[in-house]
Amino acid sequence: MATHRPPNAGLRTVAAFEAAKGLLVMVAGLGLLALLHKDVQRAAEAIVRHLHLNPARHYPRIFIEAAARTTDTRLWLLASGAFAYTIVRAVEAYGLWRARAWAEWFAIASGAIYLPFEIQALVHHASALKAAVLLINVGIVAYVSYVRLSGPSESRTIPERPRAARGAGVSAAPDGERR
Repeated sequence: MATHRPPNAGLRTVAAFEAAKGLLVMVAGLGLLALLHKDVQRAAEAIVRHLHLNPARHYPRIFIEAAARTTDTRLWLLASGAFAYTIVRAVEAYGLWRARAWAEWFAIASGAIYLPFEIQALVHHASALKAAVLLINVGIVAYVSYVRLSGPSESRTIPERPRAARGAGVSAAPDGERR
């Protein structure tokens, strides 16, 4: 029997956050597809100019050089990866919205897998953004872990329907007692 409990606002908030991440990556994937058969280097140079960045500086130069080496095949692969990520986030969001146990376990695992990389990034080059991302991820993993592991075990499963009572005039109440 499937295990889940009634949805709560916290799980639905996490579900909405995961869905938003998926939608953001889907938009990025569509943006990559829009670059097919176009001069990607020219587009990168236009972005650098629009943001008033110096194209001779380290990061803008890396961005422009990477764009120059981008092929249509690479764009297809990146867009495919973005759409796969979107599907995974959508499935996770659906499961969390419906308070499914499998989605809770998946959210714990998929959030925890990023923690070592986020900690390493924060240690090597600390920034407020990196700290915020780490705190949000730790908060989500801790909250979903708490929801998944707390409470009586009966609250995690759907009760089975009582069997039809045998005999005339005897019925089974929803709590399983005979009346």
